[in-house]
Amino acid sequence: MTTDELKAIINDVTSRRMEGQTLEIKAAHDGNPKRLYDTLSSFSNQDEGGVILFGIDEKKGFQKVGVYDPADLQNKIVEQCNEMVPKIRPLITVCEEDGMFFVSAEIPAIDIVDRPCHYGGKGRLKGSYIRVGQSDEPMSEYEVFSYEAYRKKYRDDIRPIEGAQETSLVKEALQRYILTLRSNKPNLAKLDDQQILGLMSMIVDGHPTMSAVLLFCPYPQAYFPQLVINAISIPGFRVGDIGAHNERFTDNKRIEGTLEDMLSGALVFIKNNMKVRTIVDAKTGIRADTTDYPMVAIREVILNALIHRDYSIHTQGMPIQLIMYEDRMEVKNPGGLYGRIALDQLGKIQPDTRNPVLATSMELMSLTENRYSGIPTIYRVMREAGNPDPVFESSRGLFTVTLYKRTGSVQANAENLSEFETMILAFCKTPKTRKELAEYFRFKSVAYFTKNYIFPLVEKNLLVMSDPQHPKSSLQTFRTHDAYR
Repeated sequence: MTTDELKAIINDVTSRRMEGQTLEIKAAHDGNPKRLYDTLSSFSNQDEGGVILFGIDEKKGFQKVGVYDPADLQNKIVEQCNEMVPKIRPLITVCEEDGMFFVSAEIPAIDIVDRPCHYGGKGRLKGSYIRVGQSDEPMSEYEVFSYEAYRKKYRDDIRPIEGAQETSLVKEALQRYILTLRSNKPNLAKLDDQQILGLMSMIVDGHPTMSAVLLFCPYPQAYFPQLVINAISIPGFRVGDIGAHNERFTDNKRIEGTLEDMLSGALVFIKNNMKVRTIVDAKTGIRADTTDYPMVAIREVILNALIHRDYSIHTQGMPIQLIMYEDRMEVKNPGGLYGRIALDQLGKIQPDTRNPVLATSMELMSLTENRYSGIPTIYRVMREAGNPDPVFESSRGLFTVTLYKRTGSVQANAENLSEFETMILAFCKTPKTRKELAEYFRFKSVAYFTKNYIFPLVEKNLLVMSDPQHPKSSLQTFRTHDAYR
């Protein structure tokens, strides 16, 4: 960065008084910070990289204090970067202001095949970190493994299941699968059943694979008791809320069976726990039933969870979670985003596939298209139904999809806005924090302004939160819904 850019960051930090996902503050006034390894690791392991800013003291209210010696500090930063595996090449900038020196070290993201970047003195398992908000958290064993799995292309969907035999599979279902293969793939029609099952990775080393068990075993949970969908319906807006009769759940199901069985069971559970409204067209008199969420979107979400979850030994004890709240439903599956794709690229580029044999087999069984159209379909049908856009999250080995109930169209909600509400929406065309909003509209109490003016617009789906799952987050920003802009 340029010195002017560094000065701008310094002024922003001292004004906002906070670190962030890509910014770490170090005083370095009385000497070199001894332990940069955690932050060097966490910044290198996130796609955005990060900046370490030296010369501001967080303990003194983010006061400018300057660094002890900019030349020596640069050498010490490089020394610690050289102790990382792989080595980090920081971009260092120095500026002077009011007789004090400030230093920034831009830490680039390393390629995913080289992750996790870790401190060599601790080793990969203990020296790897991930950035969570404003802190550096040790990576779990599973998070370290997930990078290894991608780098070495581990294929858990074709992992042979030692305790299973071909006789453990439903013969009729397996025959239908083979017949479909022969009719769609002429070259396979010349081979016998065993050759086909081997080539399609249904049988490996004499045992059914994970894909075969999940698709054709009468009860896969005999081998993997937790490869299920745990579905609950909650009478409130968060786990722990209770209903009028002190009930924690209005429905609670453990959905088992093959992947097809679990898909069907999840759809039935959702249908039974969401409202159906009947609307009669005033002009035509035609009656139409509408649900809280479009079923097409729900089916795609459940399918994605079943096909793309992690089936490794690290996660086979973790079920998929389906949680229905008063205002939304969430589907959580083990295994974050796989490979190089980022959240903002979902549905826009062709991703790496964690379980290609499973995905191909379900396409052959006409359960999915396997054309990477699922995410665009979810967006399209949610918008057509008047629901808010889906929210996708990938964090610490967990992928979450949140669908919100229809709250009325954005255009309808915007019809009776006050002049002040219109001003707020105009100001939020670029994302704003609570503090920025309160200061701009001259409210002394940020909490009062947020409660009485911001969240009512969020409830109308006119303002969108950057982090809907953590509405009280200090990093929360609000922006105007695209349909209103």
